[in-house]
Amino acid sequence: MLVRELSDLPPGRALDLGSGEGGDAVWLAKRGWRVTAADVSGVALRRAAELAERMGVADRIDWQQHDLGRSFPEGTYDLVTACYLHSTHDLPREEILRAAAAAVAPGGVLLVAGHAAGPSWEHNPHPDVHLPTPREVYESLDLAEGEWEVLKDAEFERPQTAPDGTLTTRKDNVLTLRRL
Repeated sequence: MLVRELSDLPPGRALDLGSGEGGDAVWLAKRGWRVTAADVSGVALRRAAELAERMGVADRIDWQQHDLGRSFPEGTYDLVTACYLHSTHDLPREEILRAAAAAVAPGGVLLVAGHAAGPSWEHNPHPDVHLPTPREVYESLDLAEGEWEVLKDAEFERPQTAPDGTLTTRKDNVLTLRRL
């Protein structure tokens, strides 16, 4: 999804929220971006740093450990991504996404991707986890009118492998905005 949505953007400074083991941050760094990658897990960040070293882009990524509900990376960025920032635990997702929007520089892009439905093999999805539509995400950002342009507001299916190894699909969504 990141490749499809961002391949045409010229590189600059990027913030990858919930970076996990670093796949998105490394992809961005390989395309010339300077990346700040934030995740709550120190283990994931160590693995991500090892991946970046193997891929030859370690000098382009600043790995930062943040519980995004309590601390947030400083600065403004040409691109801020928040991909699949869902949790079955207490996660102030809307507050985090508002902070993400505030970190986008004028002319920059905010990309929020998420699940639109649970996996096909899960017959009893987590009742406490709400999977918002792109419209709900947009409305929760509480953006100043006339300061943002919607580049994409879409739901799509993507391939996913079930725990038993069968190939299935999952519905996801994406909201991409440009700060004017």
